[in-house]
Amino acid sequence: MIPELLNNQKAYFKTGKTLSVPYRKTLLKSLLSQLETREQEIIDALYNDFKKPEFESVLTETAIVIQDLKHTIKKLNKWAKPKRVLPVLLNFPSTDYLYAEPYGSVLIIAPWNYPYQLALAPLVGAIAAGNTAILKPSELTPHTSILINDIINTVFNPEHVAVVQGGVDTSTKLLEQHWDYIFFTGSVAVGKIVAKAAAPNLTPVTLELGGKNPCIIDNSANIKLAAKRIVWGKFVNAGQTCIAPDYVLIHDSKKEAFYKAMQHEIQLAYSSTPKQSKDFARIINAKNFERLAKMLVNQKCIIGGQTDASDLYIAPTIIYEPQLDSEVMKDEIFGPILPVISYQKDSELDTIIMSYNKPLSLYVFGSNSAKAKQLIQKFSFGGGCINDTIVHFANHRLPFGGVGNSGLGAYHGQYTFDTFSHKKGVVKKANWLDIPVRYAPYKNKLNFVRKALKWL
Repeated sequence: MIPELLNNQKAYFKTGKTLSVPYRKTLLKSLLSQLETREQEIIDALYNDFKKPEFESVLTETAIVIQDLKHTIKKLNKWAKPKRVLPVLLNFPSTDYLYAEPYGSVLIIAPWNYPYQLALAPLVGAIAAGNTAILKPSELTPHTSILINDIINTVFNPEHVAVVQGGVDTSTKLLEQHWDYIFFTGSVAVGKIVAKAAAPNLTPVTLELGGKNPCIIDNSANIKLAAKRIVWGKFVNAGQTCIAPDYVLIHDSKKEAFYKAMQHEIQLAYSSTPKQSKDFARIINAKNFERLAKMLVNQKCIIGGQTDASDLYIAPTIIYEPQLDSEVMKDEIFGPILPVISYQKDSELDTIIMSYNKPLSLYVFGSNSAKAKQLIQKFSFGGGCINDTIVHFANHRLPFGGVGNSGLGAYHGQYTFDTFSHKKGVVKKANWLDIPVRYAPYKNKLNFVRKALKWL
């Protein structure tokens, strides 16, 4: 089934129909209409998959995709138009251009934590750029995946865009095919598998992965505001966010005030009984619940720590001063657990942060702007914020992506279109003048060329 589906898409791409920008826009408008009409169905599906609150579903899933679609439709003509670039003197007289051409057959593998947004957002870019696409949604969010499949089948012919559902075996079969581009969002471990599968065919990839994202709070920080913004950024989607703060590094002079502020903000957000709150999601499945529950063993949970396997519930939890070699500090947490480690000297930040691979995000809280900028420049990471968390994701003018172990490539807004487009450079040479210096024989020409190059 998969090879046949891909072959049909390759044949469709060769017809050249997807090269038409008006055709792409027509389909994107049809997709937009479907997504707006069926938004409540999407919200309900997300709730049925892991009790995602309606507000979070709109804010972090449906609204992002709808706005991204509107922006893409509005800007597509401009993005797709050949761009003139300044020619070099050696090519005089010439006019130089950059053409954006689609790669061809694209595979998009989406994750479970934001199963709608992280499936549709890259797909919008792939279609806008003129590719055909096969989308593999997560099998861990069946209600959302079924709905995505129905929406895609309503808008697109399968030789243009198709959804393939299934588990690990399905992903393995998909990766065995020869793609022109692969876009993957998920764990570092699986990202390495994707990169290895792409290597034999030299298939370009975008890997949106994760990591242990540090959140630094220095002694000049507004602790009350920092706590409010960290509680939201960490516990939205029950902490199952690749750019959520993974651990806090706080100046020793501020830690007691921070614990009190976190307790206050957690109670304000989710009440004294977060399990009863309609605004707190659940862990995606039993496997991830068990992984997270093990992190709490032998830890001092200064806030939270309660679990319920039958409801896949883990309370918003703050861990007091865990050891760096403890289970909770080894890998990305990806859940509602926040370790807090105090420091006294800035050199301790270097030791801890640089002991991990480059993170997807980094956050700094403090009123000392010079120091905050210094920290932002010192450490390598995908993207981040000063005095806030995760909100950099919302700006389509900023590229979103990792570096090193946290990912490869970036997208959002025009960056998504660019990701799925090969930039083809073309020089259009004029015929009215042909400077002979470059042609053989080369006798007595080298000194002239050297002098000319100094002026370029």
